[in-house]
Amino acid sequence: QVQLVESGGGLVQAGGSLRLSCAASGSFSSINTMGWYRQAPGKQRELVARIFSGGITSYADSVKGRFTISRINARNAVNLQMNSLKPEDTAVYYCNILVATMNYWGKGTLVTVSS
Repeated sequence: QVQLVESGGGLVQAGGSLRLSCAASGSFSSINTMGWYRQAPGKQRELVARIFSGGITSYADSVKGRFTISRINARNAVNLQMNSLKPEDTAVYYCNILVATMNYWGKGTLVTVSS
C-alpha cells in the first residue's frame, strides 16, 4: 500500500508564494517519476510539473519560470515552490508518483490565489 500526504496549500494574494510538499510512504522499492497536477473548477486535471528519477524536470508552459519542483529521494518526498502566483493558479493540487507502472495519487491540497 502506498500513501501520499500533501501539505502546504492555502490562500495567498496574487504575486505571493506557496510551497507544496508531498511525502510518500508504504511498500515500494523506488520511485520513478514524481509530479504535481492540478484541477481547477470545471476543468480537467492537468500536469503542472514533474521530476524524473535522474533529476530532469518538466513544466507546463503556464508555470515555467515561476514554479520549481524538487525531490528528496532519501525521504521519498517532492516539493513544489510556487512564486508569482496568479489567480488562474487557483486549483486543487495533487501529488503523483510513478512506481514501476503504477500511478499513485494524493488526496489533493487546495491553493487559492486572490486578485
